Amino acid sequence: MTKQNLSESLFKPQVKHPETSTLVKYVCPQATNISNKMLSGERQERWYRMINWLAWIWRGINPLEIQDVLSRIAVTNAERSHDHLLDTVVGYRKGNWAFEWSQQAMFWQQKAQHAEQGSKTSECWLKASMLYSIAAYPHLRGDELADQAVSLANKAYENAAHFSDYQLKKLKFRLEEGKTVTGLLHIPSGVQGPCPTILVCASLDSLQSDCWRLFREHFSPLGFAMLTVDMPSVGYSAKFTLTQDTCALHQQVLQQLKTVPWIDHTRVGIFGFRFGANIAVRLAYLEPHLIKGVAVVSPVVHELLHGEKLQQKIPSMYKDVIASRLGIYHVDEAALRSELSCYSLKNQGLLGRRCSVPMFSVYWKDDIFSPREDSKLIARSSMDGSLLAIPSTPVYSGFSRALHESSVWLKDKVD
Repeated sequence: MTKQNLSESLFKPQVKHPETSTLVKYVCPQATNISNKMLSGERQERWYRMINWLAWIWRGINPLEIQDVLSRIAVTNAERSHDHLLDTVVGYRKGNWAFEWSQQAMFWQQKAQHAEQGSKTSECWLKASMLYSIAAYPHLRGDELADQAVSLANKAYENAAHFSDYQLKKLKFRLEEGKTVTGLLHIPSGVQGPCPTILVCASLDSLQSDCWRLFREHFSPLGFAMLTVDMPSVGYSAKFTLTQDTCALHQQVLQQLKTVPWIDHTRVGIFGFRFGANIAVRLAYLEPHLIKGVAVVSPVVHELLHGEKLQQKIPSMYKDVIASRLGIYHVDEAALRSELSCYSLKNQGLLGRRCSVPMFSVYWKDDIFSPREDSKLIARSSMDGSLLAIPSTPVYSGFSRALHESSVWLKDKVD
């Protein structure tokens, strides 16, 4: 018998974790899709994931740091699920997506542990949290390594808040089915008494903690508290599945805000991004007396959910994300298209009807996820609706403007 090298036996993976790109399977192989870079990230031929430079830089990650981690993933010779896709390394080891991003997060975690207590410590913990979140991206159900990274991201985020100048309250809301869901309430520094609050509905492929900059730079300066709740099947909401009643989770949270002492439940607005806008707009129809205004950016409410041509343009990873949120693991694309049409708020008979809640929608030209028609439909359906077109370039400043205009509009409606 050949004596095994000690280092080989120590570092050999004990469990062959399922590789992310293999979690969702298709009846027929998918064609390769190339998306535009607007907000969604760059889909290159050699990557399974959409490389979302805009979002990651906006969350505070240095571009050189992103490039460094991607390079480490690219150069490894380890086994991959798909030889032509760089980010499909099997097992938790060098070159694996979760491994490399988690290693980078640990670097900042160690810096936080050795930094002087204060803003520097908070900044280091925050960077660690954002990097752990990327390690879990795109947050598919059944991804064991991603689940571990999410737990570390949430803990690091709590640590970041502990050393910051604002308050973070971890709230548990009891749901009808006997379960609970956790939301994070961000309270501006120096505020006394209940705050006007914005409930944020984020995109399908992010954690609620990823919205920190939205609070720090846009809502907090205007005196708003920010409440976040993870999307169904993500993060703290991992045990839930997205249904055609897309806002079910957030609706039950919204109904309980009057029991939260830090929130002025008479002054509540909703902000939604991408598919989160679907939830936000649906809430406006179902709970109009609880909401002062709804602002959405790049909404996914009808066209993408209803139109086969648009669906054929979106990247494979995003299709996997949608299927995962719906609890579908063996996908027939024709059946998935039929199912998605039921998530259209127009097909549900909501959008197109007059809504008493003021609504504001922001869109980009040539955004395949959210065509202009979706924003026009939202604005026309509201008794006090408006829309804003943002130039396609420069992307980063356009995104910042969208968030600024949305927060200022919410200030006018909620106060």
